[in-house]
Amino acid sequence: MTASMNKNTKVTKAIIPAAGLGTRFFPATKTIPKEMLPIVDKPTILYVIEEAIQAGIEDIVLIQGRGKTAIEDFFDISYELEDKLVKDGKEDILQSIHQIRSSVNIISLRQKSALGLGHAVRCAKPVVGDESFAVLLGDEITLSQNRDHNVTAFLCDQYSSTQKSSVWVLPIDPKDSHKYGIVDVGPDKQNLASGKTVLGVVEKPATDKAPSHWALPGRYVFDAKIFDYLDKIEAGKNGEIQLSDAMNLLAQAGGLNAYSFDSRRYDAGDKLGFLIANVDLALEREDLREDLLQYLKGKLKL
Repeated sequence: MTASMNKNTKVTKAIIPAAGLGTRFFPATKTIPKEMLPIVDKPTILYVIEEAIQAGIEDIVLIQGRGKTAIEDFFDISYELEDKLVKDGKEDILQSIHQIRSSVNIISLRQKSALGLGHAVRCAKPVVGDESFAVLLGDEITLSQNRDHNVTAFLCDQYSSTQKSSVWVLPIDPKDSHKYGIVDVGPDKQNLASGKTVLGVVEKPATDKAPSHWALPGRYVFDAKIFDYLDKIEAGKNGEIQLSDAMNLLAQAGGLNAYSFDSRRYDAGDKLGFLIANVDLALEREDLREDLLQYLKGKLKL
């Protein structure tokens, strides 16, 4: 069955690219995948997988590189540790892991060479086949007011309704354009809550070359046709296959919509973003809030 003939409108598969080298956190990431760095006491990627599960995803394809087996190990059974926690009456600590094991299939694939995000997504084609799928970057955390209707769930709903690939966009300061893929949404660039057809996608443009101030922060839902475009594009800067180049072709064919969505977002792959996520989420914890507030007030002499 070809992608265009696929009648299944429910998105049940997701790809989480987690093969990056994590150079921004070196030397910590020499032996620890950046996706396993903790936000308070949960690894970053656990937040991402929980978002996928809440969106109704049933199969998650992890794209990993060499030295990333710690991610697989985290979701595997650790009998001695888990047995001890149960005997010590601390089984509640294991609840989130047990829920993941019972809710979703986690499939691990190796990206043998670090050839970019587009290549990482392309590695999942043998598993995804001709079905639609979500892509969630493994170092991006999103938290919405209603945890049952998060960014990925919203995009899955939009795809099911329109049958067009759907991406989340955020407004950014124009001076930060060089950090993101930027979408061209034509002359009316103000309100994307109800969606807008994307005319093109540019990867990390200079401020004066950016077609808009709407950036791609790492949540997508694609029709399987994106694989056809990934097969067509050539390697760009640093010899990498850019997902944004394939998205640009998809947009030119009229197959891509962009949506804004109200959600907190933390770039945990960035040092400052990682620190902010830890502070914000620690302040939401009853067991940490007061002591942390007291420390911060003293530090800032408030």
